Amino acid sequence: MGWQEQGWLVCASFLGFVATAQSITRGEFFPFGPSARDQLLEGGNDQTHRLELDKPVLFYDGTFDHIFINTNGFVATAEPVSESTYLGKMPPKFGMIAALEGDLDTSDGVGKVFFRQDSSPDALRRAAEHINRAFPEDDEVNPTNAVVVTWVDVATHEPQSRGDAVGKNRNTFQLVIASLETASYAILLYARDGIQFSSTPVKHSSAVMHAGFSKGSVRGYLFSSQGPYYRTTTDDEASVRALAEETNSGLRGVWVYEIGTSPYFSNVAPGEVTDLPTESTPRESPERFDDTRGPAYTDGQQLVYPPYESEGEQIEVHPVQYQPHQPGNPEVVVVDDTDINVDVFSYNLGSCANNRHKCSQFADCKDYSSGYCCHCRPGFYGNGIQCLSEGKPQRINGKVNGNVYVGNSPSPVEFSSNDLHSYLVVNDGRSYVAISDITDTIGPSLLPLSAIGGVIGWAFALEQPGFKNGFSIIGGEFTRQAEVTFLPGNERLTITQEFKGIDEHDHLAMSTTLEGRIPEVPRGSTVQIDRYSEIYQYSNNLITSSSTREYKVILPDGSTETRSYQWRQTITFQSCQHDESLRGVNPTQMLSVDQVFVMYDASNELIRFAMSNKIGDVNGGQPVENPCFTGRHGCDTNAVCRPGQGTQFTCECAVGFNGDGRTCYDIDECREDPQICGSHAICNNQPGTFRCECEDGYLFGSDGHTCIEANQPVDACEEGTHTCDIPERAQCSYTGGSSYICSCLPGFIGDGRICQDIDECQPGRCHQEAVCYNTEGSFTCQCRAGYYGDGFYCSPERTKTRCETHRDSLLAVTEYGPRGPRPPVGQYIPTCDENGAYEPMQCHGSSGHCWCVDRNGQEIPGTRSGPGSRPSCIDHGGVPPPIGPTPRPDVHPLPAGTHLLFTQSGRIEHVPLEGYNMKKDDAKPVLHLPEKVIIGVAYDCVEKMVYWTEITSPSISKASIQGGEPIAVITSDLDSPEGIAIDHLGRTMFWTDSVKDRIEVASLDGSQRRVIIDSDLVNPRAIITDPPNGNLYWADWNRDAPKIETSYMDGSNRRVLVKDDLGLPNGLTYDFQSSLLCWADAGTHKMECMHPGRGDRRKVMEGIQYPFGITSFGKNIYYTDWQRDAVVAVDHYTGKESDEFQPQKRTKLYGITTAYAQCPSGQNYCAVNNGGCTHLCLATPTGRSCKCPDNAASVGCVERDGGY
Repeated sequence: MGWQEQGWLVCASFLGFVATAQSITRGEFFPFGPSARDQLLEGGNDQTHRLELDKPVLFYDGTFDHIFINTNGFVATAEPVSESTYLGKMPPKFGMIAALEGDLDTSDGVGKVFFRQDSSPDALRRAAEHINRAFPEDDEVNPTNAVVVTWVDVATHEPQSRGDAVGKNRNTFQLVIASLETASYAILLYARDGIQFSSTPVKHSSAVMHAGFSKGSVRGYLFSSQGPYYRTTTDDEASVRALAEETNSGLRGVWVYEIGTSPYFSNVAPGEVTDLPTESTPRESPERFDDTRGPAYTDGQQLVYPPYESEGEQIEVHPVQYQPHQPGNPEVVVVDDTDINVDVFSYNLGSCANNRHKCSQFADCKDYSSGYCCHCRPGFYGNGIQCLSEGKPQRINGKVNGNVYVGNSPSPVEFSSNDLHSYLVVNDGRSYVAISDITDTIGPSLLPLSAIGGVIGWAFALEQPGFKNGFSIIGGEFTRQAEVTFLPGNERLTITQEFKGIDEHDHLAMSTTLEGRIPEVPRGSTVQIDRYSEIYQYSNNLITSSSTREYKVILPDGSTETRSYQWRQTITFQSCQHDESLRGVNPTQMLSVDQVFVMYDASNELIRFAMSNKIGDVNGGQPVENPCFTGRHGCDTNAVCRPGQGTQFTCECAVGFNGDGRTCYDIDECREDPQICGSHAICNNQPGTFRCECEDGYLFGSDGHTCIEANQPVDACEEGTHTCDIPERAQCSYTGGSSYICSCLPGFIGDGRICQDIDECQPGRCHQEAVCYNTEGSFTCQCRAGYYGDGFYCSPERTKTRCETHRDSLLAVTEYGPRGPRPPVGQYIPTCDENGAYEPMQCHGSSGHCWCVDRNGQEIPGTRSGPGSRPSCIDHGGVPPPIGPTPRPDVHPLPAGTHLLFTQSGRIEHVPLEGYNMKKDDAKPVLHLPEKVIIGVAYDCVEKMVYWTEITSPSISKASIQGGEPIAVITSDLDSPEGIAIDHLGRTMFWTDSVKDRIEVASLDGSQRRVIIDSDLVNPRAIITDPPNGNLYWADWNRDAPKIETSYMDGSNRRVLVKDDLGLPNGLTYDFQSSLLCWADAGTHKMECMHPGRGDRRKVMEGIQYPFGITSFGKNIYYTDWQRDAVVAVDHYTGKESDEFQPQKRTKLYGITTAYAQCPSGQNYCAVNNGGCTHLCLATPTGRSCKCPDNAASVGCVERDGGY
């Protein structure tokens, strides 16, 4: 054989070896196409076919007799809604099996979607092979039916495509749903060349394609919420490409998942064979928990619990072997988990050179061949990302939320941000937990659940020789989910706890959610829990435990009952995979808990748990007598116990403390070394430690310690260096960095740099008997001569004015004599001028008394005169007087344009806006009300009226900003009216009363008052309306449980939007253009925003001082600050403060609102003919509600709910 032949043989052998590791080809798919008798989905974009199933599919905990097959790479369990609701906005609201979801298209005739049901022996054999290969340690599975869906050569949907099919990237993949009576599996196959693109266009950007499983919306007791969402890909395009290159079934490109089981279901379970076979090393089955799935922890993954295990003398435990996916990008990744909702730090490839600052300030960074890890220094413990001083006590703070049913009660007890506080004496393992606001309807029944704080005890348990507590191994960022099943009634409670790391005070932050039902423990009973132990099983990113516990209920009559519950929990976290030494952690450890104390304090509505915790050998080990390991050492609570020989030991003060170990004192590092934080930094002393913060204008450099001057990006919009058209025609929007966007204002067209007026005078714009006049950016309609109206409606008969209607209604009931109508003696008949307005002076024809009236016909107090004399009345001529609503002659009506209106004690001021900039030199008072404390302010853009609340003599008033005197609107049944908001479409106003603890609505003239919310309010203040969408928003700054809520405008569909991480949410605003709800918090000193429909909360700015009121206009948010006595402007795109205005009068500023030059666009059902309602018309998102005022004297009032 020649050398060339030998070379070819070697090459062929090598290629044969490589082929064993390459992805599958289309030929290895399940048969598809016409030859397989497949059906063909109609070509196009977003096509759906309903497939009735011969045998049902199990998905999560549901059973489905039909499914929906869609062009966009998925199968749904409910008919999909419009693709605009889920493309780029995953997870969807409906059940979805996403093989590879994106905006796909088969309209070019090349791409096709085939599908069929198949129960042939060959198809079932293939499915069984894939499933049994993926789950090698499970019992053998033999499906009885399958659904095969194949997307072949599908392309991205490009609406403006040339239409040619040549040269397009195309994807090919297959989904097989294989089922038997008790389970369903998803088998996904991705061909070697089957993934040619990994993102698809969505609107003006692109979105990474998704693979995974979503249960969709889950209906709760009060409202629906997003159910579990298991993602098999991330937001990184590399994870999509990896589908054809990796596996969880032992065959590259093939992925298998158990997606539904009956009668019980925990969660989606992935295949367990991630290794690929080679010629030299046959694959060995990994060790794993008996009879359980070994869940991989990926983005969005839900977790599967191990089975219950009974405690025994000698326990054999098989550790889970799990190798997490390691993406290839050399950077630190924040895992965004949609179900867990907590950012978890994870390591990635990189080195200490550019990642050292990711470690704790009390840790060192170490490079490894595959990456880097952080390690706590001597004297500290933790995972390196977070390190705590050894021996120092630890505090934990959090909130408890959820709904728990007690016994057979049909209604749950709601937990709404109940405070949870914990204190741990780390050097002896004692933990104390207290939860507040626990009513006696549930307090006694919670006593058996000391396990609510059990994970806290595990995290800081006293360590026995050779063993580590939870914080030492995984730090302070993890998620714990536990399921408690009470026997014999099978009541079930789910406990979800998110530990969010160490805050600036070195306290651990956490949140707890309780959902389910617990058996009732009678009031007056006590509960006794004996010592117990729990086995914890450890793997790389997963810790599990399960047990059965007994407890004794001592009833009020002295009798006792012994009860029990089964307990299982899963703890997930991110560890550093590069450090081999971490793998030396004992795979099983035992938590021993004794001295368990549980108590319910009914008088203070507190439940308390206390226990002592030790972590050690699963089989008990040798008895340890050293006091450091028993906890009986007598060291200071801020000291470390150092064991010696036998029972010898020493006490050593923790880092940051001085003393002899028996008594320890805090060291003030900031005082001892004023330069410890370096230049441009501020040192804050804390017990046992200190923290450095950079001064304003500086930030930490790449080392995480040195403060360097911040590079201020150039805001061309603020500086006026942009290239947009003038502010009267265009808007400049700063987008961060040095970028901005130009856009034409409504009424203009162009690219934003050049904007031209739109001639709105198109046919049909005005009434047919009206003339349309185009104006710059707008238009006006005017009725022709001989016609009357507003131009949008014209009539040959002039509509009667208020005065004429008043006069004619009285004349209509008079009798006619020989000289015309004769009103009854003693009847006052108003006189109207030639324009139909009230004459300024009105007289009583019988008594001879005369008086002055305003333009609404209301008598002006103090002007009435007796017979024979006439008051001097100013001719208002149907228009306001020239002097504004203030006694000062130098204050005139506001000029045209948009303004900010804000309140101070005794006055309302205005600041004109030029674009988004405050014209501070033109700021002036609008209204003076000496000795009054004005709080809230709102603006009616229709009638150009300003409304305000004041609490000195509680009232709501109004005045025209075009001039006029203040008019009292509501003066009775008010205690402390604070927030006020206007529905300019429905012509109503809403306000909060923080003493009466309620929200009311009324017509703009103060009539037709109605209370719409009067429960579960403590300190309601800010309130705003969204008239086009029929929504109402308000904030309650209750210090114990602050929250932001929403409802429809009629008070229905009330729900809490935000309740976590709030302090004093004083101000609230809603931006109609961006649909952002924003608030300013004087407790957390943050400004935050969210889309109410999405819940995508984001921080805009930190470090604000004491905000009170807040309003928005375009790119800016404006707020009043009590400490700065100023109006502050913030760009909500960049989160940077852009301007400040301090009025001449330096007192506290309260409410603030935007007085728009033109009303925001939009309509609601109440805008026309009062929505057909007899009295109050209150908008909802889909219609309106007709409501009656609270006073029963309203005659002829008809209430109607729902749509129009």
